[in-house]
Amino acid sequence: MKKLLIATLATAAATTPAFAHLDPAAHGSFAAGFSHPLLGLDHILVMIAVGLWAASLKGKAMLTVPAAFVGTMALGFVLAIAGAPLPFVEPVILASVIAIGVLVALALPLPVAGVASVVGFFALFHGSAHGAELGTAGAAQFAIGFVAATAALHSIGICMGLALGRIKSASLVRVAGAATALGGLWLALAG
Repeated sequence: MKKLLIATLATAAATTPAFAHLDPAAHGSFAAGFSHPLLGLDHILVMIAVGLWAASLKGKAMLTVPAAFVGTMALGFVLAIAGAPLPFVEPVILASVIAIGVLVALALPLPVAGVASVVGFFALFHGSAHGAELGTAGAAQFAIGFVAATAALHSIGICMGLALGRIKSASLVRVAGAATALGGLWLALAG
């Protein structure tokens, strides 16, 4: 009986409509922008993984890598609202979760500029998605909101990476990367 109840609840939860983003008219453009990356598992996973990756590289990478993501994401947003959206945005966003997760898991010795280029490429598509979903929000306030939330998620990833580094366990960062990649794969197969 317990299994039937769990299966029923799981089915009901899977079939209810998803309210992934706040309505700018009801909640304001900043709140809608800030909530945008926080309400999508794909965004959360990749942005925390970027922070983990930056922390594993240490030094200037902890600023350079997240800044490359945020800056290029803003460029993708501007391109989208200017009428130049990118093709294959959703598949590339899912690929970003898997690819960045795998790269964190492998801990390849890449230069900071190479890591910044990889995250920047994927960030362009994340920004394009934000621009495509702007709706009735004010562009500047919406952008400030999603940039702030993205920076916060990167900071969480950096803090996690540093904490794992303090306990002398680089393998835990690699496990977190693998979990991110598996989460991306699950999202790709579930969608």
